[in-house]
Amino acid sequence: MLSFLPAPLLGFIVGTLLIANTVLHAIVILLFSPLKLLALLAPPLAPAVRRTMAAFQENWTALNGGIFRLLPRIDWDIRGLDGLRRDQWYFVVANHQCWVDILAVFHALNRRVPPLKIFIKQERLYVPVVGLAVYALDYPFMKRYSKELLAKKPQLRGKDLETTRAACAKYQGYPVSVMSYLEGTRITPGKHAATASPYRHLLRPKSAGAAFVLSALGTRMESLLDMTIAYPDGIPSFWDFCRGRVRRIIIEVSVREIPAHFCLSSYENDEAYRNEFQSWVGSLWADKDNRLDALLRS
Repeated sequence: MLSFLPAPLLGFIVGTLLIANTVLHAIVILLFSPLKLLALLAPPLAPAVRRTMAAFQENWTALNGGIFRLLPRIDWDIRGLDGLRRDQWYFVVANHQCWVDILAVFHALNRRVPPLKIFIKQERLYVPVVGLAVYALDYPFMKRYSKELLAKKPQLRGKDLETTRAACAKYQGYPVSVMSYLEGTRITPGKHAATASPYRHLLRPKSAGAAFVLSALGTRMESLLDMTIAYPDGIPSFWDFCRGRVRRIIIEVSVREIPAHFCLSSYENDEAYRNEFQSWVGSLWADKDNRLDALLRS
């Protein structure tokens, strides 16, 4: 623990270590990524190659946990991890408030569930080194089109969802945990007001992407891992976290059954199913909003 250091110096050290750990593991992943070609040429080797690539991600997360110990003690109040399995497919959803959410989710679930694959925006693929590394790890990416562009080029409508389906199709043969922040972006007071969100602590969820994940993976995706992340001392920035200003993080994990027909229906073509799915997601989000309010009050 380096809590005796001035906060700016502590933040610089911890932030540098976290970034260095990320870049180092990204380089290692890229160096080993040719093994994926070997797996294509010799399919019996594919499971070993996947385990090797997943181990790099899990080691990155574990080393982050070691770096966290340099900070003043953080109370990681993580609930609901009992019963999680590494041989089961999970669709993971969580509320999104800040960059610390990503570190927190990986820390909570590391080596308890199959390797996390988080949906990322296509623009993130161009981040030097790290973008290529997550691509090598088969993270699904999203390509979103603005309303203005869709008005000019209506042929692009639906292409983003096709990308979602194609990205998830590769997970058919082995267990994964596919994670999506259904709000699509981090919440801010401005975004909350601009979108007229009916929730106290959340933005409106986007149902289409979730429906296409379930459709792509079929009945294998039986369980929803519903994560509610709360910061009782206020939503922190990455810099706040690095300089030791975060003293408690609450993560509540609930495993929910996904109705089987959700994995077999067409969100685009079946209006009744689309309405049912949106209602289901809306009820999940209303419950999450209530849980988050209770956690913050506690």
